[in-house]
Amino acid sequence: MAAKKKSRIYWRDQGTERRAYADFRDVGGGREALIAPGDARATTDRLIAEKLVANRLSELQAEKRNGVLLGVKRKAKLGAFVAEHLVQKAKSGRFSDSWLADSERMLTIAIEFFGPDRDLATIGVTDVQAWINDLATRTNGRKGTLGGGAIRHHLNVLSNVYKRAQSEGCVPPGFNPCAAIIDKPSGNREEARWLEVHEAALLLESARTYKAKRADVAMSFIYPLIATYLLTGGRESEVLGLEVQDVNFDRKTVTFRPNEWRRLKTRTSHRTVPLWPQLEAILKSYLRGGDAPRVGGLLFPSHRLADPSMVTDFRKALDAVADRAGWKEGEVRSKAFRHTYCAARLQTLDRGAPVSVYTVGKELGHGGDALVKRVYGHLGDVRHRAEVIEYRVEQHKKELKVKLRLLRSA
Repeated sequence: MAAKKKSRIYWRDQGTERRAYADFRDVGGGREALIAPGDARATTDRLIAEKLVANRLSELQAEKRNGVLLGVKRKAKLGAFVAEHLVQKAKSGRFSDSWLADSERMLTIAIEFFGPDRDLATIGVTDVQAWINDLATRTNGRKGTLGGGAIRHHLNVLSNVYKRAQSEGCVPPGFNPCAAIIDKPSGNREEARWLEVHEAALLLESARTYKAKRADVAMSFIYPLIATYLLTGGRESEVLGLEVQDVNFDRKTVTFRPNEWRRLKTRTSHRTVPLWPQLEAILKSYLRGGDAPRVGGLLFPSHRLADPSMVTDFRKALDAVADRAGWKEGEVRSKAFRHTYCAARLQTLDRGAPVSVYTVGKELGHGGDALVKRVYGHLGDVRHRAEVIEYRVEQHKKELKVKLRLLRSA
């Protein structure tokens, strides 16, 4: 006669009640309280206890199978694993503070949707699709909802979490519900905003002649700042983080290098670009004018002179300058200046021959010419070939005749 199998359930007296516990140590668990969903304490009902034991036993056996067959070493809760993931990203030193902040913001939204205690291995394709649908209803901060490009960015950030989870044995190899989505959202591919050479000249002239209503709170260097963007092709943080010593008037170069104020985006972002004559004249006047010539520190420091820091937002000043030249608020942003530089540079000559696309790519901080050909290169209506990049209104009187008259009367 077969011996009767010993029950896993045992009971503990707690006050006037007996509450159920179970021993799962032989299958990888421990001594655990049998708590029904929605309850805070162990159950007092034998039938419920038996059902909870069966469910927990099935879960532990599945974990064991996954460990043996699929290589899953441990369970990972979404909230805790995301925190660990971001710490490892920060320790690598390969990502900027702004990139880490954006990733944290997007992953926080994912945690709010799925729940911080959700096991990564239990989030499937249908769950991710539901999250995508939810993202499509969220505001973008500009009186609209998130577009396909923004949603794709959220998806990519979560997908990167799953790549780490695979490498650490928290999910089976190849398990990534974000990558498994067939019809992933994407942004509308359209030509980026940029300025023709004569338009850039008009904007610079507006900046040169701009006088703020309140000089005590105005950005006094908006003219040299815009000129530096238009005449170097630097990214927003790259230009804002330039130091005075990065501008070499003897060698006629501007160097983008990492410093205490900001990192650079990629390894190829550390580069030296020409100091074009127009920018040289503007920066010499800016740095050497006045009673105390600038010899060190940030090229464009914040107005808090007692505690100089990097400018983080100059959109208000840019809008004021652009408005004088006929643009609407928000139409002109620093990214357009990078595209403008590329378009103008592609029209220049290098020792008498058209400049190499590869050279332009290197000046933008790219590893080659692919992005110039695919994204940054633009062909304007006004064509020119010159040895240098410059944006001078006197060279475009025909195109700017009316706008200049309006600008100078403003």
